[in-house]
Amino acid sequence: MSTATFALIFGIAYLGAGLLGLVPAALMPPPADAPPTHVTLLYGYLLGLFPVNILHSAVHLAIGAWGLAAWRARASPAVFARSLALFYGALAVMGVIPGMSTLFGMLPLHGHDVWLHAGTALVAAYFGWRSAVSPERRASASPDRRERTLRVEHERRFGLADRRQMAYSGV
Repeated sequence: MSTATFALIFGIAYLGAGLLGLVPAALMPPPADAPPTHVTLLYGYLLGLFPVNILHSAVHLAIGAWGLAAWRARASPAVFARSLALFYGALAVMGVIPGMSTLFGMLPLHGHDVWLHAGTALVAAYFGWRSAVSPERRASASPDRRERTLRVEHERRFGLADRRQMAYSGV
């Protein structure tokens, strides 16, 4: 899979998550022991698992739009993947620190968001920093059958006896 395909898949996934976070029917109320946030507009657990609010959904929409732009070559897919790896890696680390798990009361980053952000960071790091084999190297590594054999007109120019004589005479 290419880095552009990665950008398309993750762009669609995060755009869908952002849109789904704006649908009140997809949100479950937060439990009583959830860390408090200052931004409570559309605050809840998306599909009962992932804590989101309006700002979190807006970030997902922006990441999804950026992924689609990277797929369409309006932005670099490698830069998208590398930035995503760094950004979501930082969010995963902040999600496990008790004081930072709500990003100063703005974004809920705790619970299942930690492993989701960590997984996104790992996959994005793979696609952002892997060494892609260029088509030129791939073509030269295993030549086509036509490149390995002589063309037909050269094979039929001489008869079998002529070819044997050339092989023994060193011509």
